[in-house]
Amino acid sequence: MHLYTLQEIERAIDALTPQQTEELYVWLDQRHPQPIDAQLKADFEAGRIDDRINRAFADHKAGNTHPPSRRPA
Repeated sequence: MHLYTLQEIERAIDALTPQQTEELYVWLDQRHPQPIDAQLKADFEAGRIDDRINRAFADHKAGNTHPPSRRPA
């Protein structure tokens, strides 16, 4: 199968099953990671966001978070 235009590729993607779409996402992520994803992964693995994660958990435990539907205006 040869796809020559972006429109042909888009139509082919639209025809995928949900399982095939998920497989495509995985394939794309492995071969063409987005720069922000790579940076976030590097920051996470290096522990550079641990303080923020811990602060968020502490805020939640202290009752300082709200579900989106109850968020103050």
